[in-house]
Amino acid sequence: MRTNGKAIIETENLPIKLWLSEEKMDKGALEQARNLANLPFAFKHIAIMPDTHQGYGMPIGAVLATKGVIIPNAVGVDIGCGMCSLKTSLTEINTHDLKEIIQIIRKTVPVGFNRHNEPQDESWMPKRTGRLPIVDQEFDNALYQIGTLGSGNHFIEIQQGSDGYIWIMVHSGSRNIGFTVANHYNEVAKKLNLAAGADISTDLAYLPESSEYFDLYQNEMNYCLDFALANRQLMMERIKHAFTKVLPEVEFSNFINKPHNFAAEEKHFGETVIVHRKGATRARKGEWGMIPGSQGTHSFLVTGKGEPQSFQSCAHGAGRIMSRAQARKQLDIQTEVKALKAQGIIHAIRSRKDLDEAPSSYKDINEVMSNQADLVNIEVELQPLAVVKG
Repeated sequence: MRTNGKAIIETENLPIKLWLSEEKMDKGALEQARNLANLPFAFKHIAIMPDTHQGYGMPIGAVLATKGVIIPNAVGVDIGCGMCSLKTSLTEINTHDLKEIIQIIRKTVPVGFNRHNEPQDESWMPKRTGRLPIVDQEFDNALYQIGTLGSGNHFIEIQQGSDGYIWIMVHSGSRNIGFTVANHYNEVAKKLNLAAGADISTDLAYLPESSEYFDLYQNEMNYCLDFALANRQLMMERIKHAFTKVLPEVEFSNFINKPHNFAAEEKHFGETVIVHRKGATRARKGEWGMIPGSQGTHSFLVTGKGEPQSFQSCAHGAGRIMSRAQARKQLDIQTEVKALKAQGIIHAIRSRKDLDEAPSSYKDINEVMSNQADLVNIEVELQPLAVVKG
């Protein structure tokens, strides 16, 4: 069925509203969406964004509202993963300066599984309030990880904006502290559900609000959200230092931050619910956000339209069209590198293992943006110039 141009699946307990055609969803993601729609505590409908693909328990690019429970796996293991952008005063930058800036960034921002050799200044860490048992356990280790990029699809990108200015975009998350919090509370949820006789076969174990762990998880999740922001802010400071070392007159403005893995208490359709966004960005009316493509395609700065049917949400990126293993096996490295060089992009594909982040492993970002024209307004289009990946 289609309503207002959107596909709606009505075979489950709740409708599933798709911002793409059902045929464009991979089988695993569709099955996971059906599982969400049959949860007894799910609210109103399930919203599936145009960048969706299979995740763990819940599709990446999905929005789930619940009543009375919170689901750790509906937030994911990288709590607070998101992006930030910063505008520079530059209107152009030459290749020589770009390469120098990238070299400095690589020396000051650890990537992949690397971390700092020394603990960073504790003032960068968010303040701890209330009970935070896992955060307290991981705090000292996190001092070595704050200001680090991580791996996978995390990136630092220097971009040319359609507004005439050079922009910086960073995509990263809460590193090991978020991973540990997520796994701990998912295991707690599984034990609680099994004791209550609930089915946890869908990897969507939940914490009921009657449990002390409901509030504990929220406290620790919110700390991880703050840590992920602080992580991006420290990286951005190091990136700014790299720019000013090469181009001393540069100035910076218009900092934007948006997480896309989190749960929050919000009011929708007249009721207070817990909205889980996993690989989805909040897009309230007039709210700024970022939707990146890949290292070979455009990204976008957007403002939300506050669409109620998406729970005021939009896509968080292009979304994968093939798994990481598929990309490494099927894509041709010469073809991918040639396409990036043709655009003059200082890219991050060095060997076959990097093909999981090649542009061809992602969906067409222009199609993704077209499918969510009712969710966001495009404010600035960004062309990649140079990329650092984990």
